[in-house]
Amino acid sequence: MILRFKGKVFQLMTQKCRLPNGYVATIEVIRHPGAVVIIPLLKNDRLILLRQFRPVLGRYLYELPAGTKEKNESFLQCAKREIMEETAFKANKFSQIGRIYPVPGYSTEEIRIFKAEELQKFAVLQKDEDEILETHSMLKSQVRNLFKTGKILDAKTICALTFLRWL
Repeated sequence: MILRFKGKVFQLMTQKCRLPNGYVATIEVIRHPGAVVIIPLLKNDRLILLRQFRPVLGRYLYELPAGTKEKNESFLQCAKREIMEETAFKANKFSQIGRIYPVPGYSTEEIRIFKAEELQKFAVLQKDEDEILETHSMLKSQVRNLFKTGKILDAKTICALTFLRWL
């Protein structure tokens, strides 16, 4: 494996790989530490959805809270940290309801999907300088309408809402 680029979070590698049919291919691989997406469930069929500016796309997207694992952090620890950082809520109950590989053609990224329940507001939202986001409490019908009208385009959010059976 040859390191081609090392960033703050990702590494781009190339490697030779023998495929099941015997062909030897040179593949490009983005090494990723893993990530989580959290479904913060409120009472009365509501959840917290973010409206977040994504500079790579130059636009806002509706998303569930999510984030990348830090070194030596478990997926659950990451979920607990991210929900507090992005929503200012703490959850007393977490359950993993799924996992996905969002881009298996070129990345090792695995995203674990957690349901967060028994939420308690614990602080005022303190965003990082490079995060532009708003939190919204939404009913299931509002979330479905956003999806049907093409306003939820984030793949991890669509997958998580599907695991939850909201879509």
